[in-house]
Amino acid sequence: MRPPIHYVSAEEALSVVQSGNRVFVQGSAQTPSYMMKKLAEQKDRLQDVELVNISVYGDMVVDKPEYQGHFHINSLFVSASIREAVQAGRADYVPVFLSEIPELFKQGILPIDVAIVHVSVPDAHGYCSLGVSVDIARSAVNTARYVIAQVNPNVPRTHGDGLIHVNRFHAMVYQEAPLHEARFGEKSGEAENKIGAYIAGMIEDRSTLQMGIGAIPDAVLRCLGNHKDLGVHTEMFSDGIIDLVENDIINNKYKAIHPNKSVVGFALGTKRLYDYVNDNPAFAFLDIDYVNESSVIRRNPKMVAINSAVEIDLTGQVCADSIGTFQYSGIGGQMDFMRGAALSPGGKPIIALPARTAKGISRIVPFLKTGAGVVTTRGHIHYVVTEYGIAYLYGKNLRQRAKALIDIAHPDDRELLEKAAHERFKIFPVE
Repeated sequence: MRPPIHYVSAEEALSVVQSGNRVFVQGSAQTPSYMMKKLAEQKDRLQDVELVNISVYGDMVVDKPEYQGHFHINSLFVSASIREAVQAGRADYVPVFLSEIPELFKQGILPIDVAIVHVSVPDAHGYCSLGVSVDIARSAVNTARYVIAQVNPNVPRTHGDGLIHVNRFHAMVYQEAPLHEARFGEKSGEAENKIGAYIAGMIEDRSTLQMGIGAIPDAVLRCLGNHKDLGVHTEMFSDGIIDLVENDIINNKYKAIHPNKSVVGFALGTKRLYDYVNDNPAFAFLDIDYVNESSVIRRNPKMVAINSAVEIDLTGQVCADSIGTFQYSGIGGQMDFMRGAALSPGGKPIIALPARTAKGISRIVPFLKTGAGVVTTRGHIHYVVTEYGIAYLYGKNLRQRAKALIDIAHPDDRELLEKAAHERFKIFPVE
């Protein structure tokens, strides 16, 4: 029999938060926006409350100038919701591999006083689910002194590590609201579709995929209709996976670990996706310190990791988290999977990016912008794909790399890149 459930107001639940506390906030589709709004309303009694999170969606409220001194976001990933606050100095960013964030909680480097999570309604046994955002939330719940749950019937009940008994919650607040949604496939254009076709041609049957979310991963997925027996072991996925699962193209039959299941840390997409994974045993939402552990990833043969970049220099250094000094996102799990795929038998670590930005600026550059962060090093790079082709850099010297990358740059940018390569590496004749 399910234990009796007692709901309280948000004000009562949040009374446990005290000045100087560190508060974890669940992210992505399940960012508890209602609770953030209610927390902001308590600013007059609170000082120096630190909030930690990864990618968050919706209005965080507390990142606005009027809340300075009361709340401070110390983010482990920079998403659009807090980008302006980080740039303005009202919020901070911690560079860290996604796989290692749980260790910050477990080792007491970032001890959590209060965790605010967004969960499904309790089942017959009293268990709620972290839904489509298990990722680092599982470890935060395990280590926090107090856990507050925003309980929402729209949160799907997912299988894996995300089940939490109601006895673990200090307080439960009932609030029905839609989950945050994102539509990535709609953003793809000609360049993304060409890149998707190139990458699909690199993927062998029985491969295991890490494809992330965004226009390029969705373009890749749309090109896999003739593939067979693919598996999924990924940090995240979106709607693009659904049709491939329903058509038995993704079936996970040949994975070395977790066969017959798609392994994921979190999902972000539309209501169609959230309904699809609800109580679906074909998906395992697991703790990110396992999903993104390179020694785990490498156990799947033919592991294909597809990741994006802001820019890449002629030596193969990949900037994926910043535009110069502007902190655009974070390290995330790119290196976790780039390394895991590189160590997998037959694996392919891929960096995919359009040759130019929307403003017509080359993404293949002689030097990264001043202040740009290197997420994937030149020692870890293997494949780079643009709409102009595929460059294989692993084992290549600097001159060979420069030539290969120039070959897949936009044709109008190649002359300037060749001049830069000549000045640095003494290659290409320059008149």
